[in-house]
Amino acid sequence: MEWRDEGIILGTRRHGETSAILEVMTRAHGRHLGLVRGGRSRRMQPLLQAGNRVELTWRARLDEHLGLFHAEALDLNAARLFDSATAVFGLQTLAAHLRLLPERDPHARLYGALEIVLSHLDDAGAAAELLVRFELMLLDELGFGLDLSRCAATGKSEDLAYVSPKSGRAVSRSAGAPWQDRLLLLPAFLKRGSGLHGTGAEIDAAFRLTGFFLSRHVYEPRGMTEPEARAGFLSAFGRSTLPSGENAA
Repeated sequence: MEWRDEGIILGTRRHGETSAILEVMTRAHGRHLGLVRGGRSRRMQPLLQAGNRVELTWRARLDEHLGLFHAEALDLNAARLFDSATAVFGLQTLAAHLRLLPERDPHARLYGALEIVLSHLDDAGAAAELLVRFELMLLDELGFGLDLSRCAATGKSEDLAYVSPKSGRAVSRSAGAPWQDRLLLLPAFLKRGSGLHGTGAEIDAAFRLTGFFLSRHVYEPRGMTEPEARAGFLSAFGRSTLPSGENAA
């Protein structure tokens, strides 16, 4: 068995004295693991860093085997990303999210989104908006997508301000007013085609929205908790939005 594909490295772990098991998200073969012989050598370690985009060849006698990876560099993103706390925590969060997917299950849309997020991870504001959109896409790929296109009560697409925690559907400001304390906020920048950027408060609200549904549909049923890296990313993002010279309490 053999295939070629491009992939983004999510992590590595040691195997024996000289080798490493490489975990990648690939364009056509999903999240995939493979053995890299000599992967712990000085020559290979800079290549096998999380965030790097690589050209991969995978070989195995049988499809169900771990198999061997041969990796060649395409984009060495790691050096750029490791200087930013938001980028490091963001990368770890993305990896944790992708591990929710079944191994070797293709998700081409998520791979494309991952490439876009990676290219902006060292820009805290852009990274936050892209990461929360990635979480919305992840929910959709896992079968728990939110309907943010029109009001669940009126069917209209104007003035959407809330999301029902029960149905995951948008609710307009007027329809939701009597129950606003029971509804989740829908930040304006998340509405399709808005062309808006989120304020710090709106980005916080967006992560509360996706976090609620990830907990309900994904983490709790699997006996998991939210990855620590996600909280680390939000904390680093919060620090990055403080006025110059101001320290977090």
